[in-house]
Order: sequence, then structure tokens, then C-alpha cells
Amino acid sequence: MDHHSRSLQRNPASRPFLFATGLECSYPMIKGPDGKQLRRDEYAETHHYQRWEEDFELVKSLGLSVLRYGPPYHKVHHGPGRYTWDFVDETFGRLKKLGIAPIADLCHFGVPDWLESFQNPDWPPYFAEYARAFARRYPWVEMFTPVNEIYVAASFSARKGLWNEQLSSDHAFVTAVKHMAQATLLAEAAILQVNPGAVFVQSEATSYYHAQSPDALRRTHRLNEMRFLSLDLCYGVEISALMYRYLRDHGMKREEYEWFMNSARSVVPACVMGNDYYAMNEHLVPAGEGPLEPAGVVYGYYILTRQYYERYHMPVMHTETNQLGAQHSAETWLRNMWLNVLKLLEDGVPLVGFTWYSLVDQVDWDTALVQNNGHVNPVGLFDLDRKERVVGGHYGHLLRTWGPMMARESRRLDTQLLEDAHQSAGQV
Repeated sequence: MDHHSRSLQRNPASRPFLFATGLECSYPMIKGPDGKQLRRDEYAETHHYQRWEEDFELVKSLGLSVLRYGPPYHKVHHGPGRYTWDFVDETFGRLKKLGIAPIADLCHFGVPDWLESFQNPDWPPYFAEYARAFARRYPWVEMFTPVNEIYVAASFSARKGLWNEQLSSDHAFVTAVKHMAQATLLAEAAILQVNPGAVFVQSEATSYYHAQSPDALRRTHRLNEMRFLSLDLCYGVEISALMYRYLRDHGMKREEYEWFMNSARSVVPACVMGNDYYAMNEHLVPAGEGPLEPAGVVYGYYILTRQYYERYHMPVMHTETNQLGAQHSAETWLRNMWLNVLKLLEDGVPLVGFTWYSLVDQVDWDTALVQNNGHVNPVGLFDLDRKERVVGGHYGHLLRTWGPMMARESRRLDTQLLEDAHQSAGQV
């Protein structure tokens, strides 16, 4: 079993703090300029298929040993029980040799062509079969993100009409959330059958909505309840009456809701809540149904993470950030995010890791991949020529400066938590 994940889940007295990066692997379908469906594959557009060995060496050069990294799901899963593992064998085999622990990103904003979209009710069980096959083939992999950012994927695919099914309705949104949460729970159960020590880092956007006027308060409240839907279903947390009516009004049956509440219980002990934060995660809400506007950093990572932690009371991992859309330089953004992490730890939030996302620059995220412009977004630790950006040097310095103390403090903290748990058990 991998040292990092074993420490997270099975050996709390020796848990290391996880400094990580990731490789952006999005592959949603969009409508191309000719009206035909077009697959956006970030591995292809950032040249990872050709330069993956070099990319892994860059991870090592910074002193990092944890990487959010996923197979190209749309290229691997060809039908029921049919998989092509060649590229995955090469890449994950190399990660193992290098001692880099992957957080395996199994579904990142898209599905294979034959499964059509997130509206397909057959997709969740097929995805669980894929997750089981992956876990059997790579039994040394211990950390997983089954379905990345469910709330974001469902919003862009089924409310905003931009990705995949390209629908814009509450019914389509509820269906997408339902299927992705179901796929997550089924995949987690399947993986645990193969590997009982697996850890699930469910990456989700940490978001908030701010009312621009008193007339916008009701809509804002609804959106702030809605932002929790995916995690509520994945973690079996009872939702508000407002959200229950919303789900029931738009296609979720009562027995389906109860299935989520019951099914989550067996997998939650293996879960770490991954939360992502960018400057565009906070929104201004106008009255009526007008479009949202970016609010910039109002509450910030510290306050929003406290909100999510107080709702779920689970270990937390910071799983994504970069400076796209921020008013500060990447180096200042990195510093400020890290200071937020330190304050959360000081206040007792069990935050187990920090991630700059991603390793190399991305393409067309300034238009959420909807426009195929080939515009390079300079958000990586390295550019697409694999030359280190200034923020890459700063991240390496942060790791060298804080890494030893974080290792000592996490061991001390976990020893205290273990003692407190034993004391509480004795009192019961």
C-alpha cells in the first residue's frame, strides 16, 4: 500500500502533509464552429501524450511526490468490459518507478463517445465497472478522485448548455448531478472491494454567491444551497427542505434520494473532502434571472473552507488553485493561498494537503474550453515548453521551507487526535 494514502487513512500517527500538483486532463465535448461535436482533450493540447516522461521528471524536480493524474477515460473505455490500457500502463508504471503517488482522476468533465453524456442512466454502473477494472490492474494506486467537480461538470453540461449534453434546464441539471453522484458511490464501493485501503479525494469547487441587491437575496440563498448538492449526495448529508423540493420537482424520486443517504455510509470513512478555489469561485447575483458576474475574492479560501468543513466535518485537502482570473501575480496568489492553509490548520481544521494546479500551462480555460482558440493560459508551474515559471520556483521553495515542519506538525497533530479519539471511546 502506498505510504501517503496509508498514512491518510490507516495510520494517522504518521500522516505526512501532501504537497501536490496535477496535470489537467479535461475532455468534454463542445459544439465546434461547424456545428459538429468536438472533443477538447487537454492532454493533447498541452502535448502531454508526447512529453509525459518529461512531465513526471518535472514533478520530481520540484521535490513533489503526489500528483493529481488521470487516465484519458474517453480513450480507455470502449464498451462494456472493453478497455485499452497501453498508455495507462506506461504512465502509471512510470509513476510507480519514480515514487510519485497519483491521486487517480477517473472522470474529468466527460465520458466516452459510446456512453453519450451524463444524462445516460446506464453510465454509472458502467463507470463502476471501469473503476473496478482500474483498481484491479493497478493495485498499488491508493488515492482516487472518482468524478471530478460534479457540481461544475453538471452546471456546464446541463444548466449552461456548454459541454457534453449541452442542455439548459433544471431537470437536466438534477439528472447530471444524480448520475455523477451515483457513479461516484458505485465506483468507490467497487474500488473498496478490490482495495479496502483506498482513499477517495472528492475534488469539488468551493464556491459562494453574493447578492447584489435585496431583490436578489432569495435567488442567492437558493444558489448557496445548491452548491452543496453534489457533496451532500456523495456524503449522505441530509439536504435542506428547499433543495429536497428542488430535487423532487425536477426528477429525483424519493427512493433515489434515500439510496444516496444509505449508500454513502459505507464509503464516507474512506473519504477526504477535496476543495478547489479560484478567484472566479465567488459570484455576484443580480435580481431576476440575469447572468451572474464574478465577485473576485470576497470571503476567500479560509472562510469558504470553514463553511464546507463545518457542514461535513471531514478531513480536507486543498486540491486546486492557480492565478487565472486573479488580480495578483501567481507568486502572490500562491503565498496568499498558503497563508490561508496555515490559518485553517492553526484553527484545528484537519487539512491534509495543498495543490497548485497544474504542473504545466493549460489551453482555452479563459473561455471554459468552449471556444477552440488554442489560447495558452499561463497558470502552470512550467510553461508548455516545459520551462519553469517563476511560480514554479516559489512552489519548490515553499516545499523546502515548510515541508519539514509540516511533516513534524502533522505527526504531532495526529498523535493528539488519536489520543483524543481513544479518550472519547473510553468515555462511551
